[in-house]
Amino acid sequence: MIRYIAFVLTLAFAGIALPALAQSEEEEAFENELSYGLNINSNGGLIGGAFVRSAYTINDNMLQFGALEIVEVKHPREQRFYSGETGDSFIRGKQNFLFVVRPHYGRELVLFRKAAESGVQVNAIGAVGPSLGFLVPYYIRYNYGQLGTPGDVRTEQYEPRKHTSIERIQGSAGVFNGIGEAHLNIGAHVKGGLSFEYGRYNESIAGVEVGVMLEMYTKELIIIPEANNNNRFTSVYLNIYYGRRK
Repeated sequence: MIRYIAFVLTLAFAGIALPALAQSEEEEAFENELSYGLNINSNGGLIGGAFVRSAYTINDNMLQFGALEIVEVKHPREQRFYSGETGDSFIRGKQNFLFVVRPHYGRELVLFRKAAESGVQVNAIGAVGPSLGFLVPYYIRYNYGQLGTPGDVRTEQYEPRKHTSIERIQGSAGVFNGIGEAHLNIGAHVKGGLSFEYGRYNESIAGVEVGVMLEMYTKELIIIPEANNNNRFTSVYLNIYYGRRK
């Protein structure tokens, strides 16, 4: 009788414990993750742009992801000047902004997995995709009248053969003046790097990604007409990201 009661109690305990254990295991089995953050790269100044990425689990050590990145690419010859008349800033010789939209597909391989509530996870990352490069006219305010007076100030796209006097440039007019005149250029890019995840819990994502990227276009993209311009860009990048798994 005692053995029978013990057997029933054991089954009852197992009936309670096993579902709880299965639920715990399910909570640790993540199928997808969403992250977003800021991009810093050697072609973009202090803050290059922003990105969002959605990843799905293939197996315990491999994920596939799709991402969208929007950045500004700057020319290495860019120098900021200030107008003696207004004090406003402008980039001498700049004719176009270059904004790039980069959708890409990639794989993420887990090299070192972190513990549940501590440690650092290291992943190897590779991705490839198209590059949509938008050349947006860079507008300046140019004084055609007498210096030192309001004169005849016009907002125009910079043209080196026309705007020959730097003293007459009163500042840039901002990106929104030329956004409706953007010209699309098609290219492609490939990138590879390492991701270091510092999230305290497995369902939280926080970390940095470092790597290199190569990007090529079908034609030369003119940013500063009086300098050397290219159709190929290489950069070192740093992504700072945050997100969650579920």
